[in-house]
Amino acid sequence: MAETLSVTVTQKQNYQFLVDFGAAIPGLLADEPAPLGKGEGPAPTQMLLAAVANCLSASIYFSLQKFKQDAGGITTTATCIVDRNENNRLRVQQIDVAIQFGKEGAELAHLDRVLGQFEDFCTVTQSIRAGIPVKISVTDGKGLRLE
Repeated sequence: MAETLSVTVTQKQNYQFLVDFGAAIPGLLADEPAPLGKGEGPAPTQMLLAAVANCLSASIYFSLQKFKQDAGGITTTATCIVDRNENNRLRVQQIDVAIQFGKEGAELAHLDRVLGQFEDFCTVTQSIRAGIPVKISVTDGKGLRLE
């Protein structure tokens, strides 16, 4: 059951582009940071990070729901390293993702099974991992590292 998705990106001015997700979703202004653009919207690398963080958050939530667990909220931060490659072109070299639960890990049943499977559910992360290393950590509400 293949699904086809599309977005349309239209130049507004200079490095500003309007991202159209379709009729049911509001558009988004994307812009490069200064000195290229004005930084009036997220840059493409920020949108990539948002896609990874959102997908992993949804995937871990899905895994928690399979075991009827409530993490007390999920906060995910994705950070990337952008550096020049051998051709002196800027590339995303690595993405680090930190997922934090609101509750302590000890309050969650089947946590080992949740942590063992959630990454496989993330379409975005698993798709880009072939080209960009993605490191993920999960902590609980007290900051204790769970994975």
